Amino acid sequence: MGKMRFFFACLLLFTMLLSFTYAAITTESPLSIGQTLSSSNNVYELGFFSPNNSQSLYVGIWFKGIIPRVVVWVANRENPVTDSTANLAIGSNGSLLLSNGKHGVIWSIGETFASNGSRAELSDSGDLFLIDNASRRTLWQSFEHLGDTMLPYSSLMYNLATGEKRVLTSWKSYTDPSPGEFVGQITPQVPSQGFIMRGSKPYWRSGPWAKTRFTGLPLTDESYRNPFSLQQDANGSGYFSHLQRNYNRPFVVLTSEGSLKLTQHNGTDWVLSFEVPANSCDFYGICGPFGLCVMSIPPKCKCFKGFVPQYSEEWKRGNWTGGCMRRTELHCQGNSTSKDVNVLYPVANIKPPDFYEFVYSGSAEECYQSCLHNCSCLAVSYIHGIGCLMWSQELMDVVQFSAGGELLFIRLARSEMGGNKRKKTITASIVSISVFVTLASAAFGFWRYRLKHNAIASKVSLQGVWRNDLKSEDVSGLYFFEMKTIEIATNNFSLVNKLGQGGFGPVYKGKLQDGKEIAVKRLSSSSGQGKEEFMNEIVLISKLQHINLVRILGCCIEGEERLLIYEFMVNKSLDTFIFDSRKRLEIDWPKRFSIIQGIARGLLYLHRDSRLRVIHRDVKVSNILLDEKMNPKISDFGLARMYEGTKYQDNTRRIVGTLGYMSPEYAWTGVFSEKSDTYSFGVVLLEVISGEKISRFSYDKECKSLLAYAWESWCENGGVDFLDKDVADSCHPSEVGRCVQIGLLCVQHQPVERPNTLELLSMLTTTSDLPTPKEPTFAVHTSNDGSRTSDLITVNEVTQSVVLGR
Repeated sequence: MGKMRFFFACLLLFTMLLSFTYAAITTESPLSIGQTLSSSNNVYELGFFSPNNSQSLYVGIWFKGIIPRVVVWVANRENPVTDSTANLAIGSNGSLLLSNGKHGVIWSIGETFASNGSRAELSDSGDLFLIDNASRRTLWQSFEHLGDTMLPYSSLMYNLATGEKRVLTSWKSYTDPSPGEFVGQITPQVPSQGFIMRGSKPYWRSGPWAKTRFTGLPLTDESYRNPFSLQQDANGSGYFSHLQRNYNRPFVVLTSEGSLKLTQHNGTDWVLSFEVPANSCDFYGICGPFGLCVMSIPPKCKCFKGFVPQYSEEWKRGNWTGGCMRRTELHCQGNSTSKDVNVLYPVANIKPPDFYEFVYSGSAEECYQSCLHNCSCLAVSYIHGIGCLMWSQELMDVVQFSAGGELLFIRLARSEMGGNKRKKTITASIVSISVFVTLASAAFGFWRYRLKHNAIASKVSLQGVWRNDLKSEDVSGLYFFEMKTIEIATNNFSLVNKLGQGGFGPVYKGKLQDGKEIAVKRLSSSSGQGKEEFMNEIVLISKLQHINLVRILGCCIEGEERLLIYEFMVNKSLDTFIFDSRKRLEIDWPKRFSIIQGIARGLLYLHRDSRLRVIHRDVKVSNILLDEKMNPKISDFGLARMYEGTKYQDNTRRIVGTLGYMSPEYAWTGVFSEKSDTYSFGVVLLEVISGEKISRFSYDKECKSLLAYAWESWCENGGVDFLDKDVADSCHPSEVGRCVQIGLLCVQHQPVERPNTLELLSMLTTTSDLPTPKEPTFAVHTSNDGSRTSDLITVNEVTQSVVLGR
């Protein structure tokens, strides 16, 4: 033991005395202990190191000048150096060899080359090259022999023809770089998916690759920005590459605990951008076959509709690995009748199960029909970027997210939808009922009939009243659609046609018989939007005509159904772009600035230029729609209010709007004015600039809000770094800084300190001097114990109503 300590003390002294940097390793210039080889950009360094102060020496590559040292590649993972005279050298056969002094070669690249000599160099990407001196041809490179880390431009791969496979292999522990029990790889199936294997068993799965993303990672942090690419070819090979995205020293590492982490350096510290598994639902197959892991708090397992636990007692005890089994067996009688006995039941926000098969299909409808006519098809999904996927094996490793994910259709017996079961129940009741109960039931049925008849008459009467009310308002150009027309246009409100969910109900895409595309807002009975809001929206929006306001085509009032029919916006709403890690790249700064100006023009029309003076009261990104030319159009006027030309403000007992976008005076007292919309516009402006959502943004350890981040950015550097990093290359810094300052002026605590809409548009379209804003009141949301206020108050994008007593 004493000899070992003496040996390592000698090594340390040797390192201090002889440390210097090499440009290349050649036959004449081997790399010894204490010497290093650097890349030309001084980012990476190769040399001998001891992992985490252990008593072993290895040859590795690390980030130069960063402490503590982060090693990204190790040569002799399983054979540490034990001799102080060890060196890394070019052998006589042109190979790269690690000699352990008198103990001989303990590692080599395993190849020999008939060459005129070779040399080893460290590239600017961190790749160790062995290069032929004469031809400069690369003979070997470390990127083709990965350890536990992927650097930019390195890749995982497979080649079915040659049997070659490139994977990540974890360290055994933080002090032992020998291969551990976790392996990261991509699969040769089409489309490919990523796996972390623990031994021979799956540990984590990414879901299938969909053109630019893994479908099992819908809620990836915004800083992630998709720095990956996956390419598969018809020759049976595939490459999953880590691409450079202007990060500072980024790398992906598979840790000894089985975590896959994407990390980068901010100049001071390492920042974790992404990590899996991060939730218990991330672990492969935790809910067993046909089990569904719901990403809730805490996560929980449940069975799909039509399925029950395989082992009910174990399931109740929290042991879900047995999964679920079908309650009613499927009966398939061939292509002609299978669709009559089976149905496809939709489940939203899903990570697609494992064991899928890609099926060529031209459209989503063809995809679903091909499943119904295939007796072996148990589930199907049509995924953007992939196409049609089918499952004929048990559904394994299925996760349901709170948002995002894919729409999966499960094949069920039609009886699971309730039809046959109800008939059997009715039949059994009739057989067992007594004469007395029969008579009593008949009497009760007669009473119910009379009650229902009166209710129907009342609804018909109400419908007539509503129509009369609308006609009395002289709503020009308004068309009353028949319910049957809307049902045909939307395919009976099919889930495939659903565009989204608003505060008052779902919105569907439809197509009229003349080919005109429409958007249908179907108000739910529980939405809280009653006759007043419904009438209000129809009357207001039918009288308002502006390029930056959405146009209403008509309405439908039939029974309890209340529908609003709008012009269809091809690009949906603004939030689908700026809060999406891929689509946000489609709107650079000039487009964002144009959208901001368009919204301001729409508000100016509402407040000053229309014959009705209107306060919207619910301006937010999800209420800004985009046409085919990306022109913004303000929508959703259910909460809007008219006011006279000289009337500045009003108040209400019912506070309606969306938390985070509501001005302080309106949220607290019910007083609203033109300046209330200005405040909401300021929040939207800051969201569009930053690409961050106010309801889920938190900054630094104090969990400061988006407004606080904007304030600090403006104070420190004029707001230039507040812009979404994905579009930073397309901006004019002075223009961005000016918009951040305008946003801060809009969210001032006192309404009098906010610009009106006329002043606002002038600020956005000129270079005139701007007032100096004060720190926004809502900028910091912290409690005394440092916990986030949002932990106590849920802030979301659904329109909220609050009744205040006075």
